[in-house]
Amino acid sequence: MDTLKTALSPDRLRNSLDPGALAMDNTGELSTLEGLIGQQRALQALQFGLGMTKAGYNIYVAGEPGLGKMTAVRGFLERMAVAQPSAKDWCYVNNFADPSQPLALSLPAGRARAFQRDIKRLVERARVEIPKAFEAEDYAAQRDALGKALDARRNDLLAELRGRAREYGVMLQMAPYGIMTLPLRNGEPIADDVFESLPKSEQDELRKHNEAFQEHVRATMKAGRELDRQMLEQVAALNKKVAQYVVGGLVDDLCDDYADLPPAADHLRRVQVDMLDNFELFQHGGTPAEGAAPAEQAAPAWMRDLPLRKYQVNTLVDADGRPGAPVVVELNATYANLFGRVERESQFGALYTDFTLIKSGALHRANGGYLVLSIEDLLRQTLAWDGLKRALRTGKIRIEDIGEQLGFVSTRMIRPQPVPFKAKVILVGRAYFYHVLCAYDEDFAELFKVKADFDISAPRDAATVRDCLRFVRTLCANEQLRHMTPAAAALFIEHASRLAEDQNRLSTRFGLLSDLVREANHWAGQDGAQDIQVEHMRQSLEQRVHRAGLVQERLQDMIARGQLLIDVHGDTIGQVNGLAAVDIGDAVFGKPSRITASVEPGRAGIVDIEREVALGGPIHSKGVLILSGYLAHRFGADRPIALAARLVFEQSYAGVDGDSASSAELYVLLSVLSQLPLRQGVAVTGSVNQPGEVQAIGGVNEKIEGFFDVCRALGMDGRQGVLIPASNVQNLMLREDVVASVRAGEFHIWGVRTIDEGIEVLTGVPAGSRQANGKFTRDSVNARIDARLRALARQLREAAGPEQGRRAPGIALDGVRTPG
Repeated sequence: MDTLKTALSPDRLRNSLDPGALAMDNTGELSTLEGLIGQQRALQALQFGLGMTKAGYNIYVAGEPGLGKMTAVRGFLERMAVAQPSAKDWCYVNNFADPSQPLALSLPAGRARAFQRDIKRLVERARVEIPKAFEAEDYAAQRDALGKALDARRNDLLAELRGRAREYGVMLQMAPYGIMTLPLRNGEPIADDVFESLPKSEQDELRKHNEAFQEHVRATMKAGRELDRQMLEQVAALNKKVAQYVVGGLVDDLCDDYADLPPAADHLRRVQVDMLDNFELFQHGGTPAEGAAPAEQAAPAWMRDLPLRKYQVNTLVDADGRPGAPVVVELNATYANLFGRVERESQFGALYTDFTLIKSGALHRANGGYLVLSIEDLLRQTLAWDGLKRALRTGKIRIEDIGEQLGFVSTRMIRPQPVPFKAKVILVGRAYFYHVLCAYDEDFAELFKVKADFDISAPRDAATVRDCLRFVRTLCANEQLRHMTPAAAALFIEHASRLAEDQNRLSTRFGLLSDLVREANHWAGQDGAQDIQVEHMRQSLEQRVHRAGLVQERLQDMIARGQLLIDVHGDTIGQVNGLAAVDIGDAVFGKPSRITASVEPGRAGIVDIEREVALGGPIHSKGVLILSGYLAHRFGADRPIALAARLVFEQSYAGVDGDSASSAELYVLLSVLSQLPLRQGVAVTGSVNQPGEVQAIGGVNEKIEGFFDVCRALGMDGRQGVLIPASNVQNLMLREDVVASVRAGEFHIWGVRTIDEGIEVLTGVPAGSRQANGKFTRDSVNARIDARLRALARQLREAAGPEQGRRAPGIALDGVRTPG
C-alpha cells in the first residue's frame, strides 16, 4: 500500500494564523484589557460568591499554576471594591477598669487617625495647662489660706492642751517624735534624781496625774492627725478642682467634636476621669518634681512618658483615602500576619507590653472587604488554617500569642478585645487542595461553598484572539514594553495554542505568555527595533528551548554516536521505536526508546520485563495486560491462546509508567507473531484498548519533534515519520521546521484510529479482516498471526505429550493461567 498518501497533509500539523487577518499595524492600536480571558465559568462563580451575603459563601479559586489566578482575582476584586462602601477604622484604647483587656473602637474611615491626634494633643495641652494652673497666684492663695486655717486650729489644740497640762501639774515639751510631758513641783519640772528621792506615795500621785493627762495628749494628737487628713482632702479637692477646670474644658471641647461617635465620646469621658484621678502625672509638665529621688531625676524622657501612654490611641486600621472596600492580598500567611500580634519591648532587661504595641493583621485590614490568600502558603503555617476557620465561624478576630497557644509561653499577656470580622475570604490554589480539604476537613465545605474553576485553555475564536492581543497591549503599556507587529502577534497566538496542546484552543497560562513577551522585548531591544518583530518572537522561543535543552542534547548526542541504540533506517522484525515525553521541570521533550519482543510456545502469557524488575509503573502494567485482552478478543474467539512473550524497553534504567507505549508494544508483538518487519524510521505513540482502537495520549508535539530531531541527526531518506492516534491530530501545533520538512516530503505523520491501520503503515502489508468462514484475509497480517498462534499451540501440545495434550490449553495473562 502507498502509505505516503495516507499521511497527514502539512496544513493539518499546525493551525497557523494569517497576520493580515489581525487588521492592525501593531498591538499598540488595541484597547487595554480589563477582566478575565476565557474564564466565564470562574467569573460567574466569583460574581455569585461575592454577591451572597450569607455566612459561609467564601470562595475557593481553583486552577493550575501559571494561569495568573492571583493577579486576575486581585484585579477583579479591585474593580468590584470601588463600588462598595468604605470600611471602618479600628483602634485600640486603654481599658482603665482592666488594662489587661484593651478595648476595640470602631470609627468611620479617617476618624481613627484624627482621634489619635486629638487625644495626643489633649495630653500635650494638659501637660502644659495643668502646671500653669498650679502655678497661678489664685491657687497659691487658696492653698495658703487652707494652711493658715490648719495652723490656727492646730495652735488652738495646743493651747487647749497646755491649759489642761497646768490643771494636771505637768509641763509640755515638743519633740520631733511627738509631745513629751514632765511632772511639776511647785511650778518647776522635777529632775529624775529628785523624782526618785520623793516618797513613794507622792511618786504614785504624780504618775497618776501624768497617765490621766496622756489621754488628753492622745486625743489632741488624734485631733491633729484628723486636721492633717482634712487638710490633705481639702488640698486634694482644691487640686482636683483646678485640674477639673483645665481638663474638663479640654475634654468638653473634644466631646463636642465627637458627639456623633458615642464610643469615642465615652472613651474621652473615661480619659477625663483617669486624668483627674492621676493629675499629679501632669503637675510638673513631664519634668521631675523638686525633691524627687535621684533615680527619677536621671530617668530619660521616654521613661518619664511611660505613665502617660495609657491615654494614647493605637490606630489598628486606617481606611482614610482608600475608595471603596479594602482588597488585601497576603502572600505570607503566617498566624501573626493574619491575626496580628502583641509586640514587646525591653526596659532595663525586662519585657514590657501594653495596648500601644498591638499590631494589625491581614484580617483586620481586610475587614469589610476582601481577603485573598494562597492555600498552599496558608496550610504550611502553624495554626493559621485553624485560626482562619475559627474567625470565619465566630465572626471575630482574636489577637493571641502563638507561643501561648502552643504552650511555649506562660507569662502574663494582655488580651485585646476581639474585633468583629466580616469579609469575603478568597483562597487561591490548585484543585488538588480543594478536593483534599473537602475530603478531610469537615469545616471546609461549610465555610467555602463556592468554587471558581479556572480553565487552562479557552476557545480559539476571533473574540478570544482579540482579547489575548489586548492582554499583550495592556502588559506592554504597564511594563513599558515594545508593541508587537502583526506577524509577531500571530506567532504569539500560535504558541498559545501549542501551550494548550490544541489547534482550536488558546492557553490561559498568562504567566508563561507574559514571560514570552518580556523576553521577545529583550531581543528586540538588542536589535534596536521599534516593535517586537516575528524574528524576535522566534528567537525568544528558540532561546527558551536552548537554555533548558542540555539534557535533550546529551541524549540526542548519545543516539547519534551509537551509545543509545535507535534505528531510523531499514526494517526489522520484533523491534520498534516507541516515544515518551520527558518532563524535567523546566523543559519537556520527546525521547525515542527501542522496544523489542520475543515469542515462544508456552503458557507464561505476555511478560512485562519492566514490571518483573519493578521498573514498570501500574499504568504501564495495565497497558501491557490490555495486550493480552486484544489477542483474546481478536484471535481467541474459537480457541484458547497459548504463548510465552516478553516485552522490554531496551536500555531503560529508570522507571517506566504510562500507557502511551502500549500500541507500540502491541505492534512489536504482532511483528514477531507475523514475522513481518517493521519500518524503523516510523516511531509510534498511542495507547490501545482491547478491541484494538488507538487512544489519545499527551505530549504529542514534543514526542514528534523529539523523534524528528533524532532523524535529522541520523540522516533522513524520506521514509521517516511518526504514527499517532487520529484523535491527537487536533492537538498538533508542531514547530515550523517540522511542518516545512513534512511539506518537503522528508518527514511524515500518520493519524490512525485502529491497530490494523497502524500495522499496515509499519509493515506495508494489509491488516486483513475476518471472513464469513471465520478466517482472515489471505496473506494479511492478521492471517499470519492467526496461523502463528495456532502453530504455537500445536507445538506446546506436542511438547507436553499425549496425556497433557488431551488437556485443554489456556492463555496465561502475565503469569496467571486462566481456565481453557
